[in-house]
Amino acid sequence: MTTPPKRSINKVGSIEDAMVHIQDGCTIMFGGFGGIGNPPTVINGILEKGVNDLTLIGNDSGFPDIGIGRLVSQGRANRLIVSHIGSNPVAGQLMMEGKMEVEFSPQGTLAERIRAGGVGLAGILTDIGLDSMVEEGKQKVTVNGREYLLESALTADIAIVYAKKADTFGNLIYETSARNTNPLVAMAGRYTIAEVEEIVEIGELDPERIVTPGIYVDLVVQSSGVDWKWAWE
Repeated sequence: MTTPPKRSINKVGSIEDAMVHIQDGCTIMFGGFGGIGNPPTVINGILEKGVNDLTLIGNDSGFPDIGIGRLVSQGRANRLIVSHIGSNPVAGQLMMEGKMEVEFSPQGTLAERIRAGGVGLAGILTDIGLDSMVEEGKQKVTVNGREYLLESALTADIAIVYAKKADTFGNLIYETSARNTNPLVAMAGRYTIAEVEEIVEIGELDPERIVTPGIYVDLVVQSSGVDWKWAWE
């Protein structure tokens, strides 16, 4: 009796495959910190497709000409959910002119809201922002005599992340500081696209180095090169 060949799911595709899932008006969550860890090939694809009216969720608005900042600078987003926009003056200008809505969330709170969305929670409780403008419009909850703000979890139609290596199933390994928020973001998208520097066959990655299991990744695309490394040299 012969043993049937093992079959594996191959999630490798092209940037054109990725763009099929990104449409006007969708919500995109992105990995990255100050541009580092943003997936530039996917972002280029969004720009070339001409997608508009996006809601962008991530740590920051990058730099005007680097990574996610390019979408902001070219007016492709009408809403941001971020921890700060200080490195991109175009974002501040658009906000002040009323052309783009910006929701600020403290960095740790933002990361936890994304993590909560990725694991299926409705929200988190935190005392960060009590008795400040941060609490405006938010529900308060009392637990064991202490008051907390209820911060809603965050998810997105599309999550876009950047990794050093992937296998064909979508298991991801990150490189040093470029890892940043990418593992959290990868969990919180209804459809997750991973742009990677190197793609290998299943079994070639060291299991102890895998950070994002492939179960969270829907599509793997080859990176054509980053635009952010020089910014921090």
